[in-house]
Amino acid sequence: MRRFLSRRFPLVVLGAAALVGAAFATNYSLWINGRTGGGVAGNYADFTYWGPASTAAGVNKKAVNWDGYNHISDQNYLIRNALDCYCTGTNWCYVAAHSAGDLMIGYTLSLYGGSTRYKKNATPGPDGSCANSDGSTQTGWNIKWVNVAAGAGGGSELANAGDWALSEPLVSDLKTGTARALYDHNNTRAKMFYMWAGSKGTLYSFVLPGQDDEAVAYHSAGGISGSGGASYCNPSDWFCNDLTLGTAPAEGGKAKWSNHSVVFRDDAEAYNHYTNGNWQGTVGLVRQDMVNNAK
Repeated sequence: MRRFLSRRFPLVVLGAAALVGAAFATNYSLWINGRTGGGVAGNYADFTYWGPASTAAGVNKKAVNWDGYNHISDQNYLIRNALDCYCTGTNWCYVAAHSAGDLMIGYTLSLYGGSTRYKKNATPGPDGSCANSDGSTQTGWNIKWVNVAAGAGGGSELANAGDWALSEPLVSDLKTGTARALYDHNNTRAKMFYMWAGSKGTLYSFVLPGQDDEAVAYHSAGGISGSGGASYCNPSDWFCNDLTLGTAPAEGGKAKWSNHSVVFRDDAEAYNHYTNGNWQGTVGLVRQDMVNNAK
């Protein structure tokens, strides 16, 4: 015998289901460290690299720790674990990266951003991985945008010159020619990379071309394309092409990588590369932007 149901009933059920789904949708702020590391891999509450964990740094902040020592390719599974945990299913992420963390997230999106990912439950185990939520999959990750402080996606001449320990596998990745050939920097899977470039550099100015923050030059922090680094500066420097704001090519016509936009150029030469264990340098500017916009 056919059971009678009001036409309203399916609508009520669907509406409730939608509300339940919305209730479990969560946004997260993922912070990807650079060289030297410091936090425990898989512990998303360990902000040792950045500064006090009590400091506001975007909605539901998570520290995506990797060792900052080994090759990008060897440590990349840790970033994929975090993205699977927090950026699949109904959950979305904002990503912040510092220094070699730029190389790490760029590598991840270019090589794996089009791969099939299982939707996860956002409840990590001790190793930082999460269990499948319902067995379904999706393509890539739900990322709203990427903020980059002092990005090393274009490498650093300090790695070329041997100013950093040559025994570190990561240093070989950070050579300008290697970093720029490590993956397709234009392939961000349509995610915007917003770049903060500091220029309070003095110690290594004879090694780093143009303006620098003592670790990376503007060509890298500004997302300038090409196979090698070149000199880019603030408008006050008459002897060097300007690093332009936004996505426009730099003075002289060199393009930025696709979906890379300079939102801060350190015209006052006030910000260096280092967090100093207290969210300092250009990281401090990115942190404030995450507080304001990663919600």
